[in-house]
Amino acid sequence: MKTAVWLYLFLFVAFFDLHAQYPILTPFAISIGAAPSFIGLMMGMYSITHLPGNLIAGFGVDRYGSRLFIVFSLLAAGVILLFQSNVTDPWQLLLLRSISGFVLAFLSPACLALLARLTDDRTEQGKLMAGNGLVHTLASVVSPAAGAYLVAKIGFAVAFTVLGWVLVITAICALFFIKDINRKLDDTKIAADGESPAPTALQKKQQAEPSPSLPWLIFLLPVGISCAQGILSFELPLMAKTKEAMMTTGLLFSVISIGALITLSMMFLNRFPAFYRTLFGSVCLALMYFGIAADMPLPLPVMLLGIGMAKGIVLPALSTLLIELSGGARYGRTFSILSIAFSIGAFLGPMLAGQLRDHVSPYYIAFLGLMIGLTLLPFYKIRTMTPNTHFS
Repeated sequence: MKTAVWLYLFLFVAFFDLHAQYPILTPFAISIGAAPSFIGLMMGMYSITHLPGNLIAGFGVDRYGSRLFIVFSLLAAGVILLFQSNVTDPWQLLLLRSISGFVLAFLSPACLALLARLTDDRTEQGKLMAGNGLVHTLASVVSPAAGAYLVAKIGFAVAFTVLGWVLVITAICALFFIKDINRKLDDTKIAADGESPAPTALQKKQQAEPSPSLPWLIFLLPVGISCAQGILSFELPLMAKTKEAMMTTGLLFSVISIGALITLSMMFLNRFPAFYRTLFGSVCLALMYFGIAADMPLPLPVMLLGIGMAKGIVLPALSTLLIELSGGARYGRTFSILSIAFSIGAFLGPMLAGQLRDHVSPYYIAFLGLMIGLTLLPFYKIRTMTPNTHFS
Protein backbone atom coordinates (compact mmCIF):
# COMPACT_ATOMS: atom_id res chain seq x y z
CA MET A 1 0.00 0.00 0.00
CA LYS A 2 3.03 2.27 -0.33
CA THR A 3 1.57 3.53 -3.61
CA ALA A 4 -1.67 4.48 -1.85
CA VAL A 5 0.24 6.45 0.81
CA TRP A 6 2.23 8.43 -1.77
CA LEU A 7 -0.88 8.98 -3.86
CA TYR A 8 -2.82 10.28 -0.87
CA LEU A 9 0.05 12.62 0.00
CA PHE A 10 0.27 14.14 -3.48
CA LEU A 11 -3.50 14.32 -3.75
CA PHE A 12 -3.62 16.24 -0.49
CA VAL A 13 -1.16 18.83 -1.82
CA ALA A 14 -2.92 19.05 -5.19
CA PHE A 15 -6.42 19.40 -3.71
CA PHE A 16 -5.16 21.93 -1.16
CA ASP A 17 -3.71 24.01 -3.97
CA LEU A 18 -6.79 23.80 -6.19
CA HIS A 19 -9.35 24.46 -3.44
CA ALA A 20 -7.38 27.48 -2.26
CA GLN A 21 -8.49 29.18 -5.49
CA TYR A 22 -12.23 28.80 -4.83
CA PRO A 23 -12.84 31.95 -2.75
CA ILE A 24 -10.34 34.13 -4.66
CA LEU A 25 -10.99 33.40 -8.34
CA THR A 26 -14.32 35.25 -8.56
CA PRO A 27 -13.04 38.39 -6.74
CA PHE A 28 -9.95 38.29 -8.98
CA ALA A 29 -12.15 38.14 -12.09
CA ILE A 30 -14.22 41.07 -10.81
CA SER A 31 -11.03 43.04 -10.10
CA ILE A 32 -10.01 42.83 -13.78
CA GLY A 33 -13.46 43.86 -15.03
CA ALA A 34 -15.50 40.64 -15.38
CA ALA A 35 -19.28 40.78 -14.90
CA PRO A 36 -21.17 38.04 -12.96
CA SER A 37 -22.58 36.59 -16.20
CA PHE A 38 -19.04 36.41 -17.63
CA ILE A 39 -17.83 34.67 -14.45
CA GLY A 40 -20.59 32.08 -14.91
CA LEU A 41 -19.39 31.56 -18.48
CA MET A 42 -15.79 31.22 -17.28
CA MET A 43 -16.70 28.61 -14.67
CA GLY A 44 -18.81 26.77 -17.22
CA MET A 45 -16.01 26.73 -19.81
CA TYR A 46 -13.61 25.40 -17.18
CA SER A 47 -15.97 22.46 -16.69
CA ILE A 48 -16.92 21.82 -20.31
CA THR A 49 -13.26 21.62 -21.37
CA HIS A 50 -12.99 18.71 -18.95
CA LEU A 51 -14.90 16.58 -21.45
CA PRO A 52 -12.18 15.94 -24.07
CA GLY A 53 -9.67 15.34 -21.26
CA ASN A 54 -12.04 12.87 -19.60
CA LEU A 55 -12.52 10.98 -22.86
CA ILE A 56 -8.78 10.74 -23.48
CA ALA A 57 -8.14 9.69 -19.88
CA GLY A 58 -10.82 6.99 -20.05
CA PHE A 59 -9.01 5.00 -22.73
CA GLY A 60 -5.46 6.18 -21.98
CA VAL A 61 -5.48 5.17 -18.30
CA ASP A 62 -6.68 1.65 -19.12
CA ARG A 63 -3.96 1.24 -21.75
CA TYR A 64 -0.96 3.13 -20.34
CA GLY A 65 -1.63 3.37 -16.61
CA SER A 66 -2.24 6.36 -14.33
CA ARG A 67 1.22 7.70 -13.44
CA LEU A 68 2.02 9.80 -16.50
CA PHE A 69 -1.48 11.26 -16.62
CA ILE A 70 -1.25 12.34 -12.98
CA VAL A 71 2.16 13.96 -13.51
CA PHE A 72 1.10 15.73 -16.70
CA SER A 73 -2.10 17.06 -15.12
CA LEU A 74 -0.35 18.51 -12.07
CA LEU A 75 2.57 19.97 -14.04
CA ALA A 76 0.41 21.62 -16.71
CA ALA A 77 -1.99 23.05 -14.12
CA GLY A 78 0.94 24.57 -12.22
CA VAL A 79 2.36 26.21 -15.35
CA ILE A 80 -1.05 27.66 -16.21
CA LEU A 81 -1.31 29.19 -12.73
CA LEU A 82 2.06 30.88 -13.26
CA PHE A 83 0.69 32.47 -16.45
CA GLN A 84 -2.54 33.34 -14.64
CA SER A 85 -0.62 35.50 -12.18
CA ASN A 86 0.04 37.99 -15.01
CA VAL A 87 -3.52 38.17 -16.42
CA THR A 88 -4.98 41.66 -16.86
CA ASP A 89 -8.00 40.96 -19.10
CA PRO A 90 -11.10 38.77 -18.45
CA TRP A 91 -10.75 37.06 -21.86
CA GLN A 92 -7.19 36.03 -21.03
CA LEU A 93 -8.47 34.53 -17.79
CA LEU A 94 -11.23 32.70 -19.69
CA LEU A 95 -8.66 31.17 -22.06
CA LEU A 96 -6.35 30.04 -19.26
CA ARG A 97 -9.20 28.59 -17.19
CA SER A 98 -10.44 26.69 -20.24
CA ILE A 99 -6.98 25.14 -20.78
CA SER A 100 -6.75 24.41 -17.06
CA GLY A 101 -10.07 22.56 -17.22
CA PHE A 102 -8.70 20.32 -19.97
CA VAL A 103 -5.43 19.38 -18.27
CA LEU A 104 -7.00 18.79 -14.84
CA ALA A 105 -9.56 16.44 -16.39
CA PHE A 106 -6.94 13.67 -16.35
CA LEU A 107 -6.31 13.85 -12.61
CA SER A 108 -9.46 12.37 -11.09
CA PRO A 109 -9.96 9.35 -13.43
CA ALA A 110 -6.26 8.47 -13.20
CA CYS A 111 -6.17 8.64 -9.38
CA LEU A 112 -9.43 6.74 -8.85
CA ALA A 113 -8.44 4.04 -11.34
CA LEU A 114 -5.06 3.59 -9.65
CA LEU A 115 -6.69 3.29 -6.22
CA ALA A 116 -9.21 0.76 -7.53
CA ARG A 117 -6.42 -1.39 -8.97
CA LEU A 118 -4.59 -1.67 -5.66
CA THR A 119 -6.83 -4.53 -4.54
CA ASP A 120 -9.48 -6.94 -5.82
CA ASP A 121 -11.45 -6.95 -2.57
CA ARG A 122 -14.64 -4.85 -2.79
CA THR A 123 -14.54 -3.89 0.89
CA GLU A 124 -10.94 -2.70 0.61
CA GLN A 125 -11.77 -0.80 -2.56
CA GLY A 126 -14.58 0.93 -0.71
CA LYS A 127 -12.16 1.91 2.05
CA LEU A 128 -9.69 3.27 -0.53
CA MET A 129 -12.46 5.37 -2.10
CA ALA A 130 -13.42 6.64 1.34
CA GLY A 131 -9.74 7.41 1.98
CA ASN A 132 -9.63 9.43 -1.23
CA GLY A 133 -12.66 11.38 -0.08
CA LEU A 134 -11.10 11.89 3.35
CA VAL A 135 -7.85 13.25 1.89
CA HIS A 136 -9.79 15.48 -0.47
CA THR A 137 -11.86 16.81 2.41
CA LEU A 138 -8.92 17.33 4.78
CA ALA A 139 -7.23 19.43 2.10
CA SER A 140 -10.35 21.46 1.44
CA VAL A 141 -11.04 22.18 5.13
CA VAL A 142 -8.27 24.75 5.46
CA SER A 143 -7.38 25.59 1.85
CA PRO A 144 -10.22 28.06 1.05
CA ALA A 145 -9.48 30.13 4.15
CA ALA A 146 -5.74 29.79 3.46
CA GLY A 147 -6.21 31.02 -0.12
CA ALA A 148 -8.23 34.03 1.00
CA TYR A 149 -5.67 34.83 3.71
CA LEU A 150 -2.85 34.52 1.20
CA VAL A 151 -4.46 37.03 -1.16
CA ALA A 152 -5.20 39.41 1.70
CA LYS A 153 -1.51 39.42 2.63
CA ILE A 154 0.38 39.25 -0.68
CA GLY A 155 -2.18 39.99 -3.41
CA PHE A 156 -3.60 37.99 -6.32
CA ALA A 157 -0.51 37.85 -8.56
CA VAL A 158 1.91 36.54 -5.93
CA ALA A 159 -0.70 34.13 -4.56
CA PHE A 160 -1.24 32.51 -7.98
CA THR A 161 2.53 32.30 -8.46
CA VAL A 162 3.00 30.50 -5.15
CA LEU A 163 0.14 28.08 -5.86
CA GLY A 164 1.53 27.40 -9.34
CA TRP A 165 5.00 26.50 -8.09
CA VAL A 166 3.50 24.19 -5.45
CA LEU A 167 1.76 22.20 -8.21
CA VAL A 168 4.91 22.07 -10.36
CA ILE A 169 7.00 20.72 -7.47
CA THR A 170 4.26 18.20 -6.59
CA ALA A 171 4.24 16.94 -10.19
CA ILE A 172 8.01 16.40 -10.16
CA CYS A 173 7.80 14.46 -6.90
CA ALA A 174 4.90 12.36 -8.22
CA LEU A 175 7.01 11.35 -11.23
CA PHE A 176 9.49 9.62 -8.91
CA PHE A 177 7.29 8.26 -6.14
CA ILE A 178 4.03 7.10 -7.78
CA LYS A 179 4.18 3.64 -9.36
CA ASP A 180 1.58 2.09 -11.63
CA ILE A 181 -0.04 -1.19 -10.62
CA ASN A 182 0.36 -2.86 -14.00
CA ARG A 183 -0.92 -6.24 -12.87
CA LYS A 184 -4.38 -4.73 -12.60
CA LEU A 185 -4.44 -3.14 -16.05
CA ASP A 186 -7.03 -4.52 -18.44
CA ASP A 187 -5.65 -7.20 -20.71
CA THR A 188 -5.19 -4.90 -23.72
CA LYS A 189 -1.41 -4.69 -23.85
CA ILE A 190 0.73 -6.92 -26.00
CA ALA A 191 4.09 -7.99 -24.68
CA ALA A 192 7.18 -6.61 -26.37
CA ASP A 193 8.08 -10.03 -27.83
CA GLY A 194 4.73 -10.24 -29.59
CA GLU A 195 3.13 -12.71 -27.18
CA SER A 196 0.21 -11.98 -24.91
CA PRO A 197 1.12 -11.73 -21.22
CA ALA A 198 0.05 -14.54 -18.95
CA PRO A 199 -3.46 -13.80 -17.66
CA THR A 200 -3.90 -13.22 -13.96
CA ALA A 201 -6.59 -14.91 -11.89
CA LEU A 202 -8.70 -11.76 -12.11
CA GLN A 203 -8.33 -11.61 -15.90
CA LYS A 204 -9.27 -15.31 -16.24
CA LYS A 205 -12.41 -14.60 -14.26
CA GLN A 206 -13.19 -11.61 -16.48
CA GLN A 207 -12.70 -13.72 -19.61
CA ALA A 208 -15.01 -16.43 -18.28
CA GLU A 209 -17.75 -13.97 -17.36
CA PRO A 210 -18.72 -11.09 -19.69
CA SER A 211 -18.28 -7.67 -18.14
CA PRO A 212 -21.62 -6.03 -17.34
CA SER A 213 -22.54 -2.78 -18.99
CA LEU A 214 -22.85 0.35 -16.89
CA PRO A 215 -26.44 1.60 -16.57
CA TRP A 216 -26.34 5.12 -17.99
CA LEU A 217 -29.21 6.34 -15.80
CA ILE A 218 -26.93 6.23 -12.77
CA PHE A 219 -24.77 9.01 -14.23
CA LEU A 220 -27.63 11.53 -14.07
CA LEU A 221 -27.12 11.75 -10.31
CA PRO A 222 -23.48 12.97 -10.49
CA VAL A 223 -24.65 15.52 -13.09
CA GLY A 224 -27.14 16.83 -10.53
CA ILE A 225 -24.60 16.75 -7.69
CA SER A 226 -21.97 18.71 -9.60
CA CYS A 227 -24.59 21.12 -10.96
CA ALA A 228 -25.60 21.93 -7.38
CA GLN A 229 -21.95 22.23 -6.31
CA GLY A 230 -21.23 24.51 -9.26
CA ILE A 231 -24.10 26.78 -8.27
CA LEU A 232 -22.85 26.92 -4.69
CA SER A 233 -19.28 27.67 -5.84
CA PHE A 234 -20.67 30.47 -8.04
CA GLU A 235 -22.95 32.04 -5.45
CA LEU A 236 -20.81 32.05 -2.30
CA PRO A 237 -17.86 34.07 -3.71
CA LEU A 238 -20.25 36.75 -4.99
CA MET A 239 -20.80 37.65 -1.34
CA ALA A 240 -17.19 38.88 -1.17
CA LYS A 241 -16.90 42.56 -2.03
CA THR A 242 -13.76 43.24 0.02
CA LYS A 243 -10.68 41.28 1.11
CA GLU A 244 -12.24 40.92 4.57
CA ALA A 245 -15.35 39.42 2.99
CA MET A 246 -13.12 36.98 1.09
CA MET A 247 -11.98 35.59 4.43
CA THR A 248 -15.62 34.99 5.40
CA THR A 249 -16.29 33.23 2.09
CA GLY A 250 -13.21 31.07 2.55
CA LEU A 251 -14.42 30.06 5.99
CA LEU A 252 -17.84 29.11 4.57
CA PHE A 253 -16.18 26.78 2.06
CA SER A 254 -14.21 25.31 4.95
CA VAL A 255 -17.46 24.68 6.86
CA ILE A 256 -18.66 22.52 3.94
CA SER A 257 -15.45 20.52 4.10
CA ILE A 258 -15.73 20.09 7.87
CA GLY A 259 -19.21 18.64 7.38
CA ALA A 260 -17.85 16.15 4.83
CA LEU A 261 -15.00 15.27 7.17
CA ILE A 262 -17.48 14.39 9.94
CA THR A 263 -19.31 11.77 7.87
CA LEU A 264 -16.17 10.50 6.13
CA SER A 265 -14.74 9.76 9.58
CA MET A 266 -17.72 7.51 10.34
CA MET A 267 -16.09 4.39 8.92
CA PHE A 268 -19.02 2.20 10.01
CA LEU A 269 -21.05 3.72 7.17
CA ASN A 270 -19.01 1.60 4.74
CA ARG A 271 -20.78 -1.49 6.09
CA PHE A 272 -24.05 -0.39 4.48
CA PRO A 273 -24.73 -1.13 0.78
CA ALA A 274 -23.35 1.53 -1.53
CA PHE A 275 -26.70 2.00 -3.28
CA TYR A 276 -28.55 2.91 -0.08
CA ARG A 277 -25.76 5.22 1.07
CA THR A 278 -25.88 6.98 -2.29
CA LEU A 279 -29.67 7.31 -2.14
CA PHE A 280 -29.79 8.53 1.47
CA GLY A 281 -26.94 11.03 1.06
CA SER A 282 -28.46 12.47 -2.12
CA VAL A 283 -31.86 12.96 -0.48
CA CYS A 284 -30.22 14.84 2.40
CA LEU A 285 -28.20 16.94 -0.06
CA ALA A 286 -31.32 17.91 -2.03
CA LEU A 287 -33.15 18.90 1.16
CA MET A 288 -30.28 21.15 2.24
CA TYR A 289 -30.36 23.05 -1.06
CA PHE A 290 -34.12 23.37 -0.84
CA GLY A 291 -33.73 24.75 2.67
CA ILE A 292 -31.33 27.47 1.48
CA ALA A 293 -33.61 28.38 -1.44
CA ALA A 294 -36.67 28.54 0.82
CA ASP A 295 -34.87 30.69 3.44
CA MET A 296 -35.36 28.22 6.24
CA PRO A 297 -34.78 29.80 9.68
CA LEU A 298 -31.33 28.26 10.09
CA PRO A 299 -27.97 30.03 9.89
CA LEU A 300 -26.20 29.62 6.54
CA PRO A 301 -23.14 27.93 8.14
CA VAL A 302 -25.44 25.24 9.60
CA MET A 303 -26.97 24.58 6.18
CA LEU A 304 -23.53 24.43 4.58
CA LEU A 305 -22.38 22.00 7.27
CA GLY A 306 -25.34 19.78 6.35
CA ILE A 307 -24.41 19.97 2.66
CA GLY A 308 -20.88 18.88 3.52
CA MET A 309 -22.09 15.97 5.65
CA ALA A 310 -24.35 14.76 2.85
CA LYS A 311 -21.48 14.97 0.33
CA GLY A 312 -19.30 12.97 2.71
CA ILE A 313 -21.83 10.16 2.47
CA VAL A 314 -22.75 10.19 -1.20
CA LEU A 315 -19.44 10.73 -3.03
CA PRO A 316 -17.49 7.70 -1.69
CA ALA A 317 -20.65 5.59 -1.93
CA LEU A 318 -21.15 6.57 -5.57
CA SER A 319 -17.57 5.59 -6.45
CA THR A 320 -17.97 2.24 -4.67
CA LEU A 321 -21.28 1.63 -6.44
CA LEU A 322 -19.64 2.20 -9.83
CA ILE A 323 -16.82 -0.22 -8.95
CA GLU A 324 -19.44 -2.87 -8.14
CA LEU A 325 -21.30 -2.24 -11.38
CA SER A 326 -18.14 -2.24 -13.52
CA GLY A 327 -17.53 -5.92 -12.82
CA GLY A 328 -13.89 -5.32 -11.85
CA ALA A 329 -12.76 -4.16 -15.30
CA ARG A 330 -12.16 -0.98 -17.28
CA TYR A 331 -11.78 1.26 -14.24
CA GLY A 332 -10.29 4.01 -16.39
CA ARG A 333 -13.36 4.24 -18.60
CA THR A 334 -15.73 3.88 -15.66
CA PHE A 335 -14.28 6.81 -13.76
CA SER A 336 -13.82 8.75 -16.98
CA ILE A 337 -17.57 8.60 -17.58
CA LEU A 338 -18.12 9.65 -13.95
CA SER A 339 -15.81 12.64 -14.49
CA ILE A 340 -17.66 13.53 -17.69
CA ALA A 341 -20.95 13.53 -15.77
CA PHE A 342 -19.42 15.76 -13.09
CA SER A 343 -18.06 18.08 -15.79
CA ILE A 344 -21.42 18.44 -17.51
CA GLY A 345 -23.11 19.31 -14.23
CA ALA A 346 -20.34 21.72 -13.26
CA PHE A 347 -20.81 23.44 -16.65
CA LEU A 348 -24.58 23.71 -16.32
CA GLY A 349 -24.60 24.95 -12.71
CA PRO A 350 -22.68 28.26 -12.99
CA MET A 351 -24.12 28.96 -16.46
CA LEU A 352 -27.71 28.61 -15.24
CA ALA A 353 -26.99 30.53 -12.04
CA GLY A 354 -25.36 33.41 -13.94
CA GLN A 355 -28.26 33.73 -16.38
CA LEU A 356 -31.25 33.07 -14.09
CA ARG A 357 -30.24 34.40 -10.67
CA ASP A 358 -32.26 37.60 -11.24
CA HIS A 359 -35.43 35.57 -11.86
CA VAL A 360 -35.22 32.55 -9.55
CA SER A 361 -32.99 31.41 -6.72
CA PRO A 362 -30.17 29.29 -8.18
CA TYR A 363 -30.53 26.97 -5.20
CA TYR A 364 -33.96 25.91 -6.52
CA ILE A 365 -32.20 24.86 -9.73
CA ALA A 366 -29.74 22.84 -7.62
CA PHE A 367 -32.62 21.13 -5.81
CA LEU A 368 -34.40 20.34 -9.08
CA GLY A 369 -31.26 18.82 -10.66
CA LEU A 370 -30.68 16.59 -7.65
CA MET A 371 -34.29 15.43 -7.56
CA ILE A 372 -34.23 14.46 -11.24
CA GLY A 373 -31.14 12.31 -10.64
CA LEU A 374 -32.67 10.83 -7.50
CA THR A 375 -35.94 9.98 -9.21
CA LEU A 376 -34.20 8.03 -11.98
CA LEU A 377 -31.53 6.39 -9.80
CA PRO A 378 -33.61 3.34 -8.75
CA PHE A 379 -34.30 2.50 -12.40
CA TYR A 380 -30.69 1.35 -12.84
CA LYS A 381 -31.73 -1.90 -11.13
CA ILE A 382 -34.30 -2.44 -13.87
CA ARG A 383 -31.63 -1.69 -16.48
CA THR A 384 -29.26 -4.28 -15.03
CA MET A 385 -31.96 -6.98 -15.38
CA THR A 386 -31.54 -6.81 -19.18
CA PRO A 387 -28.97 -9.03 -20.93
CA ASN A 388 -25.43 -7.87 -20.31
CA THR A 389 -23.67 -5.99 -23.08
CA HIS A 390 -20.27 -4.36 -23.29
CA PHE A 391 -19.48 -0.71 -23.70
CA SER A 392 -20.46 0.31 -27.19
